[in-house]
Amino acid sequence: QVQLVESGGGLVQAGGSLRLSCAASGRTFSSNAMGWFRQAPGKEREFVAAISGSTYYADSVKGRFTISRDNAKNTVYLQMNSLKPEDTAVYYCAAHYGGSYSVRSSYRVWGQGTQVTVSS
Repeated sequence: QVQLVESGGGLVQAGGSLRLSCAASGRTFSSNAMGWFRQAPGKEREFVAAISGSTYYADSVKGRFTISRDNAKNTVYLQMNSLKPEDTAVYYCAAHYGGSYSVRSSYRVWGQGTQVTVSS
């Protein structure tokens, strides 16, 4: 069974940092681009970052967040610095299967999400 499991979320003060991890099991995703999305209460799930041979970021996180991957560990990371209250959301990782990296429908396998809460 293919599975993605996110971890590393939590409560942090504005200006703080968190590192999210997304561990894959059941198969390797080293040949897939991987992405991070987030969903705040009452809002649509939105693109945050993606990694293939290059990295891609939403404008709202560019310069603050860094996506990386360790194929030997079958794990993708999202380092989040200078966090703001508006970054509060459930963060999801997903495996890309084709199409634009910033579009939700380009991804098929999704994790269950990890909550990130940034207090002001």
